[in-house]
Amino acid sequence: MRRLLRASLFAVSLILATSVPAAESGDGAWLIVQAGHLLDRPGQPPRAAATVLIRDGRIAEVRDGHLGAAAFTGAPADTRVIDLRDRYVLPGLIDSHVHLTSDKAGSEAQLESVTRSTAYFAYEAGVNARKTLLAGFTTVRNLGDRNGVTLALRDAIAAGKLPGPRILDAGSAISTSAGHMDPTLGFRDDLHEALAIEQTTCDGADDCRRAVRRQIARGVDVIKMATTGGVNSRIGAGLGQQMFEDEARAIVETAHLYGRKVAVHAHGADGIALALRAGADSIEHGTLLDADTLTLWRKSRAWFVPTLSTVNGYKERLAANPDAYRGDVRAKIEWRIGVTGKALRQAVAGGVRIAFGTDAGVSLHGRNADEFELLVEYGLTPAQALRAATVDAAELLGLQAEVGSLEPGKRADLVAVAGDPLADVRVLKNVSWVLKDGRVEKSPTAP
Repeated sequence: MRRLLRASLFAVSLILATSVPAAESGDGAWLIVQAGHLLDRPGQPPRAAATVLIRDGRIAEVRDGHLGAAAFTGAPADTRVIDLRDRYVLPGLIDSHVHLTSDKAGSEAQLESVTRSTAYFAYEAGVNARKTLLAGFTTVRNLGDRNGVTLALRDAIAAGKLPGPRILDAGSAISTSAGHMDPTLGFRDDLHEALAIEQTTCDGADDCRRAVRRQIARGVDVIKMATTGGVNSRIGAGLGQQMFEDEARAIVETAHLYGRKVAVHAHGADGIALALRAGADSIEHGTLLDADTLTLWRKSRAWFVPTLSTVNGYKERLAANPDAYRGDVRAKIEWRIGVTGKALRQAVAGGVRIAFGTDAGVSLHGRNADEFELLVEYGLTPAQALRAATVDAAELLGLQAEVGSLEPGKRADLVAVAGDPLADVRVLKNVSWVLKDGRVEKSPTAP
């Protein structure tokens, strides 16, 4: 299997290397970026004309005004100056919830899971990573796949072998048997043994500790678990709690023992409260809330990742194919579309901390910025939405010393857009320039 993954990733790198312009390296070089406006620290007022000096892939200085190399002591004569004086520049964006291996769903995804190979999903993940990077998202948290593809992709991107965002990966997500992450749901009994390639389920506290340790041994960055049912779960068990207290606590305590944060898929208020009592670091989706759960959430300081973009994926697939989802899944999706944004409004009013995440894979990769429009529609200001996708998402991921703002010492991840995102977040759907680790990954002048 490992040999197959290595071969697949090598093939992806060859394809991408011959189909897109190579990124222009900033490693070991000086680079000056002149910005018309600069949102260097989201949550604080933006600068007008400003200049960012980059050395060795990291930010060295940020100054007001449009400056050339002569303004910086020691700058080599060949220091490159990038003129973005007609653009609004901000930190590279962060998506806290993606699934890079596919953007299929419903019956199509179920069929794909048993007809496509690991090699195929390696290609898909490589292509989707590239789409995500070109959309301006330089860091993502990948919350689950079954075959290790994104763990390998994470390492390949970090080594400079493939273009893509910086990845924090959860490996295989964990739930109880018949829970949301059980890969056998919806398939006949005699196929179950073959489908459970990676044991993602646990039953009882001891077994749940084992499941976490299994993912830790694989080298994951974060643990993902499900305390409730899911909208796409192929089982008529609803969206309420599907894990016992001792199981949830065992998962969180074991993950924290190994220095890993825990992201929790949860829709029902009972499952959200269970996860918060156990010490979860973030709640994903969080669709149903009540007053007691909101109070608990605010006190816990856990993050809320609303993933509103899922409804875009549902609507688009149903428009293209009314039979894209069937039975109980179709009913849950129609319900989910109808309650969109309700929980976010409650959470904002209740003082819950919000981090940006799309669940891309349910929605389409490369369309991550669609989430901004929904966040603003359902309760955040543009400034809050931008902070959720930069400073706040960086804190959730534990990367606040590296990314999320443009400050000396941090990684040189920058993006540029033609308009003012603090006035209209929809301009973020058209990122024209992307810099990651001091390397130009997208430019308006590229062929």
